[in-house]
Amino acid sequence: MQDPQASIAASAASAAGDATVRKDYLLLQRGAGVCPIASRRIIRVVGDDRVPFLHGMCSNDIRAARPGSIVPALFLTEHAHVIADFFAWIGEDSILLDIDEAGWALAHPHLEKLLVADDVEFEEQPDMAVIDIEGARACDAVRAVVAQAAALDEWRWVQAGSFAAGRLPRFGANGFSLLAPRAGAESAVESIRALGDDFRLINPAALEIVRVEHGLARVGVDTTAKTIALEARLERAISFDKGCYVGQETVERVSARGGLKKKLLGLRFAGDRVPQTGAPAHLDGTEVGVVTSAVLSPRFGAIGLAILHHSAWETGVRLAIAGNGEQIEARVCDIPFRSSLK
Repeated sequence: MQDPQASIAASAASAAGDATVRKDYLLLQRGAGVCPIASRRIIRVVGDDRVPFLHGMCSNDIRAARPGSIVPALFLTEHAHVIADFFAWIGEDSILLDIDEAGWALAHPHLEKLLVADDVEFEEQPDMAVIDIEGARACDAVRAVVAQAAALDEWRWVQAGSFAAGRLPRFGANGFSLLAPRAGAESAVESIRALGDDFRLINPAALEIVRVEHGLARVGVDTTAKTIALEARLERAISFDKGCYVGQETVERVSARGGLKKKLLGLRFAGDRVPQTGAPAHLDGTEVGVVTSAVLSPRFGAIGLAILHHSAWETGVRLAIAGNGEQIEARVCDIPFRSSLK
């Protein structure tokens, strides 16, 4: 099952060339963009066993996380294939899972199957909305809704009445997220927009450009049901020091022995020509992967992501990208793109 917003990734190549999306992207360099994320769901996890249960079910260290922390994590199969990614907002008496709707549809039955006598309940919060705030003046924007949130360190959150606000690099860049009652979401957005012309709603395609620039895989777009977490370079959501969890054996074996045969890398397409996602990538006539994300970045030009066979890992390797009866040349580069020369 794919992210309901996967169409954003699939169409970002064409959307990113649109003047409106470019304008929204450029806004992020001087102001702040606000974007409700309709595909996200909030699940409140309660019960005395919530911490040890989630700790054993996911890839990151829930047991060591203190209240007020946000922990990026993955639900994995026994073979470390990615089921879903999520953010765990750790509270005093509960944990909030900030997860994609499609990911929760897969993860929920997986978790329920592994519940035995654990005191754990999953309470879906349909009346909660997720609002992303990005850009150079994101601190000013979030301060208009939850004043104390502007001083937060990255991966921390605070509760203010019915609102939760966290400093969360959801798309890889400086940003905040609001968990807000749907009834109050519009007023929160209006409070930010009232700050001036450099604070407004933006197109999700602008955030897709930011994500790709940072080389951050989107589960369900850049991954499949057979993608191993380390192939997608999702290390920020993995603890290599914690104890046993579902999928750990494969993660440990691959990381210890260097056994990866595929991994996520960046692609720079020639002449600002952006291929369709799903287009195969060939090296000397042999397919070595497919384009999973592709955008037209105002900063870097036509770029994309692909999980490539190890024969194509060397920076600068030229690949032929096929699709729609044409062929586009691409050069392999490491990610994030901000650390690469154009």
